[in-house]
Amino acid sequence: MGSSQAPMPSAPGLPGMPLGTFEDEAGSEVFHVIDRTREAVIGQFTGGISPAALMLALFDWSIHLASAPGKQMEIAEKARSNVVSLLSYLAAVATKPDMPLCIEPLPGDYRFASDGWRTLPFSFWAQAFLLNQQWWHNVTHRVPGVTPHHEEVVSFAARQFLDVFSPSNLPFTNPDVIAKTVRTGGMNFAEGIRNWMEDISRVATGRSPVGTENFVVGKNLAVTPGRVVYRNHLIELIQYAPQTETVVAEPLLIVPAWIMRYYILDLSPENSLIRYLVGKGYTVFCISWRNPTAADRDLTMDDYRRLGVMAALDAVNAIVPGRRIHAAGYCLGGTLLSIAAAAMAHNRDDRLATLTLLGAQTDFSEPGELALFVDDSQVHFLESMMWNRGYLSADQMAGAFQLLRTNDLIWSRVVRDHMMGERMPMNDLMAWNADSTRMPYRMHAEYLQRLYLRNELASGRFVVEGHTAAIENIRVPMFVVGTERDHVAPWPSVYKIHYLSDAEVTFVLTSGGHNAGIVSEPGHPHRRYRVAVKGTDDPCLNPDEWVEKTQAKQGSWWGEWTDWLAARSAAQLVAAPSMGVSVDGYRAQEDAPGTYVFQK
Repeated sequence: MGSSQAPMPSAPGLPGMPLGTFEDEAGSEVFHVIDRTREAVIGQFTGGISPAALMLALFDWSIHLASAPGKQMEIAEKARSNVVSLLSYLAAVATKPDMPLCIEPLPGDYRFASDGWRTLPFSFWAQAFLLNQQWWHNVTHRVPGVTPHHEEVVSFAARQFLDVFSPSNLPFTNPDVIAKTVRTGGMNFAEGIRNWMEDISRVATGRSPVGTENFVVGKNLAVTPGRVVYRNHLIELIQYAPQTETVVAEPLLIVPAWIMRYYILDLSPENSLIRYLVGKGYTVFCISWRNPTAADRDLTMDDYRRLGVMAALDAVNAIVPGRRIHAAGYCLGGTLLSIAAAAMAHNRDDRLATLTLLGAQTDFSEPGELALFVDDSQVHFLESMMWNRGYLSADQMAGAFQLLRTNDLIWSRVVRDHMMGERMPMNDLMAWNADSTRMPYRMHAEYLQRLYLRNELASGRFVVEGHTAAIENIRVPMFVVGTERDHVAPWPSVYKIHYLSDAEVTFVLTSGGHNAGIVSEPGHPHRRYRVAVKGTDDPCLNPDEWVEKTQAKQGSWWGEWTDWLAARSAAQLVAAPSMGVSVDGYRAQEDAPGTYVFQK
């Protein structure tokens, strides 16, 4: 007997293929390519900002504000109050020039710091701008029902728009520009136009900013003596020559971020952390990362762990056998080192003596202002741009960082260079910052998805070689540094290592930002830091409590770190190891800084 079940309909033109189960993978991929190409093209005009992400945030905010009459009344009352304050200030300052301001700029905002902004009409314009900025902060915050991320995006967008019209950015409302114009007879604008044309020319021809030519890698940057002792497709490992007769028995391996050139830690001789460590008797090894090209698009995070951290550890073991290793990671390098250390702990690999993290996050639940550029829509948009090129380009990364600090990195330069006709002297840190690198497509997509979006490392879901890489498995002592003004890895986020690790954690909070706080050599003026140790049995404090209970110390944290390392090293100093060893792959090769650092 035949089956009573009716035959399943077939896809037109494809007999026997059931409807509902047919999926043409190749055809689907073609459609995806169309979408990615479109987004990549749009990204060239938006600086990598996803229009969809921005519109979602604006829609979320506007629809909730429109349906919140209480909030509307609140901001209307705030507007009335600000107008009254401004008019009262204007009336008072007309007869009493030293009248206190009705609103002070936010900390770190130095646009209105000069004495010229204390006189009319400039003081009125500055106060009106600051009150308007404050009002928009109230408009964009605490709107009932708005997603916190969307709230921050809208507030950020409003702030960027307002800053364009700051009286400090307009030549005829800035008292400092007017004074310079009177003093020079207008020649400041002639110099400013010349500076502007030179800047445009350098951008158009791909040259570095003015003054960087005075800082040359291998001549006055990255000049600590050393040799490349290992090389693979992804890294060169540099071993630095000893500067003392005897050295600490345990070597030190530094893992810098691949988003930056390694020589941030070996700038000019007077502020080189690597030279400082070698001078203190440490045998220092440092990774120099390859600058990836489109051919490296499929490199993964695990490739960076295996070919980077683990390959470097193997090399150090071959050159300094029988010794445990002090490992230090900076920024993304610290995050990768944490992952590697957690995987090593799971495998009972006890080669690490200590772990140092410099401005490195392990918990990305509160990643700071960079989170403005990280949501599902924005990450998909970035992936499309990277997919198109095979990497995230230096100009795309630089644009995001500049947007976070427009007053410091964009508008202040416009005023100084193009209106005042002046040039800020270039220094080694600024020259290094202009020497940017790329990020391979697949690795960076994984990094954003797994760490920023899903926070897999902190939540115990980051898998390495089939096993979870759990930070809590790390038992070696940790030295962790956060910086007060870090907009890349905010120090409360870095501090979260306390909540993830059961090891002894020595935490340092130093003055400065993400880079300047780390490059904080002894003798540098106005430096300070706080330090405290949390033992394995000590209660964990929140960041505010930690600050209240620690005393600020003047000076550099570098000495605190070397003392900490010395206390966790063998007491007996030893003869310095050879530069490389006579084993294939680990022989001393080119002089430092090697070849990868010159890749463009």
